[in-house]
Parts: sequence; C-alpha cells; structure tokens
Amino acid sequence: MDSGFHENLLKNRKLLIACPKLDDAGLCIEKLAEVFRLNDIKSITVLRMIVPCCGGLNWIVKEAIKRAQVEIPMEEKIVDIEGVLRISK
Repeated sequence: MDSGFHENLLKNRKLLIACPKLDDAGLCIEKLAEVFRLNDIKSITVLRMIVPCCGGLNWIVKEAIKRAQVEIPMEEKIVDIEGVLRISK
C-alpha cells in the first residue's frame, strides 16, 4: 500500500483485524456485535485484500451489525496483491 495508508485510511479511526479463513467467524461476529452495541460507531470501512477468502469479512461485519441490532453504514475497500487500493464499493 502507498505511503498514504495511515493518513488516508486510519486517521481518526480504530482498527480491528480479522481473517475469515483462519479465525473463528462465529467468535468474530460475537465480539464485533458487542463492540457495535456498546459504542457509538458512525461508520465502518471494511478494508480487505482482493483474494476470495477475504470477501468473508463483509459477511462477518454485516452479520455482527444485524445481531447488534444497530444501524451502521458500511463501505468496502479492496486492496490488490501489490498493496494498491484498486476498488472501492
């Protein structure tokens, strides 16, 4: 990723990291739902790699929002294997 990663994507934000392939998705959903319930979160940006398994992050976050019974806008940004931000949905 270019040198603006921190300034452009992390400034004034909190970072949570998960791997849908290697982590327990159910546990991630439970933990995120608790975070979402207990905090006044204005928005969520899912930054993921372009590889197919990372697509599961969107499902995990959406499911956690649903279980927390909160409304939080979510956007997705995708990074290619060279670390370049290629797609933003």
